[in-house]
Amino acid sequence: MFGTLTLQAIPYHDPIIMSAAALMVITGAFCVWAATRYRMWGYLYRHWFTTVDHKKIGVMYCILGFVFLLRGFVDALMMRAQQATAGPGMHGYLPAEHFAQLFSGHGTMMIFFFMMPFIIGLMNIAVPTQIGARDVAFPFLNAVSLWLTVAAGLLVMTSLVVGQFSTAGWTGYAPYSEWPTTPNSGVDYWIWAIQISGIGTTLTGVNFLVTIVRERAPGMTLMRMPMFTWTTLCTTILIVLSFPALTVVMGLLTLDRYFGMHFFTGDGGGNQMMYVSMFWTWGHPEVYILILPAFGIFSEVTATFCRKRLFGYTSMVYATMVIALLSFAVWVHHFFTMGQGPLRNVIFSLSTMLIAIPTGVKIYNWMGTMYRGRITMSVPMYWTVGFIILFVIGGMSGVLLAIPGVDYKTHNSEFLVAHFHNVLIPGTAFGLFAGYHYWFPKAFGFRLNETWGKRAFWGWAVGFILAFMPLYVLGFMGMPRRMYSYTDAAWAPYLWIAALGALVVLCGIVCQIVQLWVSIRDREALADPTGDPWDARTLEWATASPPAEYNFAVIPTVSDRDAFWDMKARGCAYVRPAQYEDIHMPMKNTPIAFIIGIASFVFGFALVWHIWWLVLLAALIMLAAVIWHGCDDDTGFVIPAADVKKIEDARHARLVGRQSGLITQLGSASSLPQPERTDPA
Repeated sequence: MFGTLTLQAIPYHDPIIMSAAALMVITGAFCVWAATRYRMWGYLYRHWFTTVDHKKIGVMYCILGFVFLLRGFVDALMMRAQQATAGPGMHGYLPAEHFAQLFSGHGTMMIFFFMMPFIIGLMNIAVPTQIGARDVAFPFLNAVSLWLTVAAGLLVMTSLVVGQFSTAGWTGYAPYSEWPTTPNSGVDYWIWAIQISGIGTTLTGVNFLVTIVRERAPGMTLMRMPMFTWTTLCTTILIVLSFPALTVVMGLLTLDRYFGMHFFTGDGGGNQMMYVSMFWTWGHPEVYILILPAFGIFSEVTATFCRKRLFGYTSMVYATMVIALLSFAVWVHHFFTMGQGPLRNVIFSLSTMLIAIPTGVKIYNWMGTMYRGRITMSVPMYWTVGFIILFVIGGMSGVLLAIPGVDYKTHNSEFLVAHFHNVLIPGTAFGLFAGYHYWFPKAFGFRLNETWGKRAFWGWAVGFILAFMPLYVLGFMGMPRRMYSYTDAAWAPYLWIAALGALVVLCGIVCQIVQLWVSIRDREALADPTGDPWDARTLEWATASPPAEYNFAVIPTVSDRDAFWDMKARGCAYVRPAQYEDIHMPMKNTPIAFIIGIASFVFGFALVWHIWWLVLLAALIMLAAVIWHGCDDDTGFVIPAADVKKIEDARHARLVGRQSGLITQLGSASSLPQPERTDPA
């Protein structure tokens, strides 16, 4: 009845895993108790679990990302602690198989369940309002994408308690991921978590691609779009084109494991290199799926806090498109060491070097924006400046690795680990934290504490340098990556410094948690009654904080690249219409997406343990939910003009007496260049 699932799947013998599992179960039980104690289930169901509002969906994506940041960072700490205590004369504290699960889980969680959800969350919060839209093109699809990602994340969490996670690395190379090598639940958890989340991400890519192309406000041509919207557009194109490759390669691996086929088994007539090629056909565009939105965030932050137009906007747009195009032309550099011949090596070496050129254009444009700007060093600018300094180091090491001869010597060393993290942490994580601080008041109506935000930045920046710069040295010294233990005493001091760096990063994460708690505590003092706490330039700041369900009472007409800044300069940013009209919203709240998410989790769990009747039941529930939604023609609703007027009256009442509703919270308003404005009342 329960397939291959038995009580032996619970790892009683491992006190570390059981302690972590107990902590996770206790945390979950506490959340359930708190929601019951304070009678929150009704509120959560009506306003969050069933919502199709892109802003709330964005918030939930970001919460999911933060949860997996904590979970994935715990794995990183454990790996650093193991390597720091497993040198000559020491034995460490982890068994080899547990260490393999850690590096597999760490990579999977940080890429698929921290960075990707956080990026999509910020897209949901910012992009529709940046382009003057009421919502995304397909609100229901947006909710389905969220709950599929949550379901996939729950599968990863479940692997900690029932069974185990993959030991084949986050890339799952065959033959390590084939059934004869790993005949346990780990790789299956990994496959179904990636498959389910990948389908959700693909749906998101389609949704935002259509939203940006079709839902822009009147007058917002492509060359008037904010840079974050541009980078989101290029990212969604990459998602739509690359994620099907991941879906296919996971499907073929599933057929190998479940039905004894031989797509990737060399002794059965398959080709292991086909797996590697298909995986990196998705994998290298994925690097830019992660980084391009962060580039857009840095562009928005730099222009806002330097009080200038973005320098070289047109070149930034073309550089973004060139990066997106070249990202599909570099995947073979991931297997320079596998002997595909000198001609291919030369072609992909050159394409890898070429992609550094448009990236360099962006760096110079951000610096050009800062030049002679009225720079306000708020927390988002700290993350931006830190990114520029640290990311350049990672970029230069990437150009070095583009040389096949160098890559052949360093590919399987700690040098590659240092490079990869040197690109993704400053390039993506710093961008996500900058966007988190920048758009937090738009999502919640109050700003984050600046002091604790700066402390968090220094914890991350200093900790990153300590944690990863020694790995470059270790790579040159010949230390292979993924080592459980070692005998070379010369490596030990560098690994101790790396472990110290991880602890400093932990201090940065603790500061972020304290920052959130302090900000919630002081939310009245940090409140944003204007909707524009940064004196910003783009349309999302023309609405209330947080925006009403309809985003804009009247869809704005755009006449400049910096649309909101132009409106403020012309004195029409807060002009009210003679009368409001009814607003038709495309989708009302529905539980169907939530049901699909629950059923997809059950579906994946049942497939992991070969519980075929439960697989069929979950599939039927998902099918019934889709049919139910397809048969419901009454999905939209109307917000009456009287209700719109009431909401807008309350908003404008908050603006009266605050210097036309635009007092900058970063310092004296008289010290900053202020455009001509009109009284919002």
